[in-house]
Amino acid sequence: MLLLAYRSGIFPMADSRDDPEVFWVEPRERAIIPLDQFRCSSSLRKVIRQGRFRVTLNADFASVIHACSQPRPGHPESWISDRIQASYRHLHAAGHAHSIECWTRTEQGVELVGGLYGVSFDRVFCGESMFSRADNASKVALTYLVAMMRHAGFQVLDCQFMTDHLASMGAVEIPQAKYQDLIADARGEPRMSLPAAYSELVGSAAAGSATGSAGCGTTSAGATARTGVESTGGESPAKLILQSLTQTS
Repeated sequence: MLLLAYRSGIFPMADSRDDPEVFWVEPRERAIIPLDQFRCSSSLRKVIRQGRFRVTLNADFASVIHACSQPRPGHPESWISDRIQASYRHLHAAGHAHSIECWTRTEQGVELVGGLYGVSFDRVFCGESMFSRADNASKVALTYLVAMMRHAGFQVLDCQFMTDHLASMGAVEIPQAKYQDLIADARGEPRMSLPAAYSELVGSAAAGSATGSAGCGTTSAGATARTGVESTGGESPAKLILQSLTQTS
């Protein structure tokens, strides 16, 4: 039902975290990030090159969606209810929902400090929510997502609602009717899955150069084993990610 909803241009929300009911949303104006217009500022490029975060794919989906559901300043409630969380965990287990995590090393160990999650179908990725407990963590996660989508041959990155944060990275608003046209044009399989794109851009490079480190780019457990894709050469993950943003889609 969730996949049918996304293919129809709608998505679920709830009134509170413990609300057992959901309602379906179809915005009049839809926020998207055109993949060839994504803006990665020089300061963000510097953060990525410095490897402040270890970036993984699908390493801890449950923790990412839980973190996204937590209260925020000025927003004590959340539209991500317990029922929605359970539904998306099942969607993740079926391979249709993905998370990107940003980790950093602390005195207590490695800590999850940012990330995002969303749903993929055809050549579309619908971003649901993101969170950040460290400066630039969610921006780094979004940058990795865009790089993977471009590398894999995706066409549409849906952000649902516009925010200043998204606008600063290239998001634009379009009418819902135009969004429907975009997802119709994006039917069909991409060149590769997001896990395979992650493996080529991040996984094997990180395994070869930074295994066990807290630097950005270490692969999530089993990512390469799941996809069977190896990256070429010994380029750093950060370099491959940033290079992919300048290549023609």
